[in-house]
Amino acid sequence: MYAAAALFVFMCLTATTNADHHQPCHSPNMTGLMTVMSLKGEVKAHGAFTYDSMGKKLRFRSNESQPTNTSLGLDLLMFFEEGIFYEIDSKNQSCEKKKLQMALHPLDIPDDAKLFSTVTSGSASIEGEGLKINIWTGSMPQIKGYYSMSVTMGCLPVTTFYFTETTPMIFSNMEVELEIKDPDLLVVPSFCHGQPVEDTPEGTINSFLNEFM
Repeated sequence: MYAAAALFVFMCLTATTNADHHQPCHSPNMTGLMTVMSLKGEVKAHGAFTYDSMGKKLRFRSNESQPTNTSLGLDLLMFFEEGIFYEIDSKNQSCEKKKLQMALHPLDIPDDAKLFSTVTSGSASIEGEGLKINIWTGSMPQIKGYYSMSVTMGCLPVTTFYFTETTPMIFSNMEVELEIKDPDLLVVPSFCHGQPVEDTPEGTINSFLNEFM
């Protein structure tokens, strides 16, 4: 896993590009599966996501039918525009409402991201055996790190590497469909109505990424 990550970074840093003037695209509405792994190979979570591109809302629910010794049981409802998110416990009909300090997430390219290169994963010379992707990179000054996002030409995020001092991770998206299959997943559950926003401890940075650390 370390070798793969190192090779990926080397490819990004050495790829020839003059694409600094390119502006990031923005992902469409999506439903799919997401796997989160540490660079040590630990599966942090695997589950389904629903993403509203225009409303900037995201629901992620880990799949309890496929647990691992290192996986987290998570049900997150993120409102990036409002700077609020919910940690939901449907089984116990409870939730926690918190402020977002960082809106970065692996389903949309940040506006200040830089296009490093355009490459083909697999083979460009064999029909049906290659996927052309753009690689976008940027920094995360709030948590002293940086990221590298592989995105299809249709602006579908495939893989995102987050490199931090403490917990470098990989987010991978699969089985993506360009629709919101269940809009109710992006609605705050009734048992969360009226929930006050919790105080954020000093030095804490709440974000979608940090939920997996």
